[in-house]
Amino acid sequence: MRGVFVTGTDTGVGKTVVSALLVSALRRSTKVGYWKPVQTGIEEDDDTAEVRRLAACDAEEIAEKGVRLPRPLSPHLSARLAGQTIDMADLLRTAQDLPDDRFWIVEGAGGLLVPLNESAMMADLMRALALPAVIAARSGLGTINHTSLTVSELVRRSIAVAGVVMVGEPNAENRLAIERYGGARVLAEVPVLPDLGADAIAEVAAEAAPALASLL
Repeated sequence: MRGVFVTGTDTGVGKTVVSALLVSALRRSTKVGYWKPVQTGIEEDDDTAEVRRLAACDAEEIAEKGVRLPRPLSPHLSARLAGQTIDMADLLRTAQDLPDDRFWIVEGAGGLLVPLNESAMMADLMRALALPAVIAARSGLGTINHTSLTVSELVRRSIAVAGVVMVGEPNAENRLAIERYGGARVLAEVPVLPDLGADAIAEVAAEAAPALASLL
């Protein structure tokens, strides 16, 4: 599988916006696709639908198949309450069935150490897919520690770190600190977008496209 895995320093940090940005920017250079293997709280949040909207995706750019769970909880708990178990082998088979002529943007649920079941975490899926990680990180206070911890754990687990995308008000000092102390390159910054729609994402993507093209 060719692509990147979008993880975050926390829940709600902006992984879906970052995923839409990557789709919008990278389709300028190659065929792209988006896949969300596990979605919890599907009745309230549908990240696949949101990426389709934000990146103005056509049908071929979206993979619909995956685990979809009703409650907005950690995947292992949401699955348990739904009477299900998330099976890593099933997720990997789905990944193998995705068209191999695309660069896939795979979005995780929650952060790196979110449990999928009683024995596997999101990081285990990332490693099994052998995709480098793009970390979605807040730009504000606390991001140096959270991002550095995420980078350290990725490295410890032998998962390649492709870089960081910072979300929020631009913060030059935090960007420098993440690169210096966290040891990860900041690929792009997504400012606060008052009108979060396809046009706004396309505008940010046009500016970020040259730096993001390095992911290919």
